[in-house]
Amino acid sequence: MTLLRTSLFLVPAACLLAQTPPAAPASPISTPKAQAPASPAVPADTVVLTVGNAKVTAGQFEQIIDSLPEQYRSVARGPGRKDFGQNLVRVLLLSEEGKRRKLNETPEFKTQSEFQGANLLAGKTFAQISENLKVDDAEVQKYYDAHKAEYEQIRARHILIRAAGSPAPADPKKKELTDQEALAKAQALRKKLVDGADFAALASEESDDSGSKVSGGDLNFFKRGQMVQQFEEAAFSLKVGDISEPVKTPFGYHVIQVQAKKSFDDAKPDVERKMKTELAQKVLEDMEKKTSVVLDPAFFGPPSPPPVPPTPVKK
Repeated sequence: MTLLRTSLFLVPAACLLAQTPPAAPASPISTPKAQAPASPAVPADTVVLTVGNAKVTAGQFEQIIDSLPEQYRSVARGPGRKDFGQNLVRVLLLSEEGKRRKLNETPEFKTQSEFQGANLLAGKTFAQISENLKVDDAEVQKYYDAHKAEYEQIRARHILIRAAGSPAPADPKKKELTDQEALAKAQALRKKLVDGADFAALASEESDDSGSKVSGGDLNFFKRGQMVQQFEEAAFSLKVGDISEPVKTPFGYHVIQVQAKKSFDDAKPDVERKMKTELAQKVLEDMEKKTSVVLDPAFFGPPSPPPVPPTPVKK
């Protein structure tokens, strides 16, 4: 089922989005971009795209977007909506040309078409099984506590003081500081902050992180694994409102302040979704056990051996 779920719509998505530029990878210290605007509100039966005799309504357009992997949907509904529509035109044109060439009558097409239909239905069935499962609040809390590092999010801001050798872009108007000079400057800025200086104003004036200084050093919310290790360890150890001592990373020295931390209630929907997916996977495994399944060993090789349980360790 993992193969089915991950391959769902890969072929049409690759075609439709081939000319949609991928999102740029986030830098270790960066400010998340604003959310893309949603599709304009129009009646579902409004025809928004016509290709020859084929017509696509707004409702159908939304359903097509819903079939895409989640990471592409906001782009297709927002800044990439026109590109997505133009690529959909090409898909419909090529589809009609394929029918004219009778490619839809070939055994290869019929087999692949049948599989894609089964793939789509399998994905929708798995999603429905997952959605219909119930999870107890106490179990959700227990799961969260056991996987807290996956769900913890904090909002922090920082001031970066660049030192010689840093991969952060150098400001030609500023003197390049040695490591000791950068540390001394970071310490002096921290003292100003502790004495009551405005963090956002000081970050806008002094920070060498061009990505966040325009927002007063604000990095918005982030999870573990999104920032460089030294920065992450220091930030997640702080209490809300605390101002860190200078933290050294490959970028230079950072003075960090945590502004907010998300609670269990904030993470609860994501935890429930993860738990339901894992429970749905167990439902699927039970279905497989109750169904006659044969994989030809001459073609697929011998069955995989069952996992060996760990040997208990005597104390």
